[in-house]
Amino acid sequence: MAVSTAQGGQVGDGLAAILPQQAVVDPLIGATKKVVLEHLADRLARQMEGVAITEVLRVLMEREKLGSTGIGGGIAIPHGKIKGIDHPCCAFGRSTEGIAFDAMDGAPVHLFFAIIAPADSVSEHLRVLARISRLLKIDALRHELMAADNGEELYSILTRYDEQLSRGDQGGG
Repeated sequence: MAVSTAQGGQVGDGLAAILPQQAVVDPLIGATKKVVLEHLADRLARQMEGVAITEVLRVLMEREKLGSTGIGGGIAIPHGKIKGIDHPCCAFGRSTEGIAFDAMDGAPVHLFFAIIAPADSVSEHLRVLARISRLLKIDALRHELMAADNGEELYSILTRYDEQLSRGDQGGG
């Protein structure tokens, strides 16, 4: 039996369907990769009934052992899969100071998108990763995220740009 997720959406429904406002962590504070992932795992676990934070953290840490999800440019996209959930879940965190995360370019990471997808859904997992990657390539989005005053504003910026991306308009806000 699949475990229900709180949002219950698919990435095709837009980012808001898989990223609830309560899953935005600002400020994201942590001196180590593990502490950062604990904060994000907590926000992810809250979206999945019957899935413990320890399981989410284990999945994210195992993925990091394969290679850092810090893709450079101040961005990391930690992700993994869990059996028994029926939809992908996301969490977002921002660190204005930046966190050492073993990113490919060696720079501190400021923007974190964490994703947990159903273990049996390869295509949905890849669609979520691709959509988030497309969003984070937009310079204006990254600048607005860094300048935002709080988590509510971060969420508004993310969902606005995602809607624009869905319409094919990447010009910003």
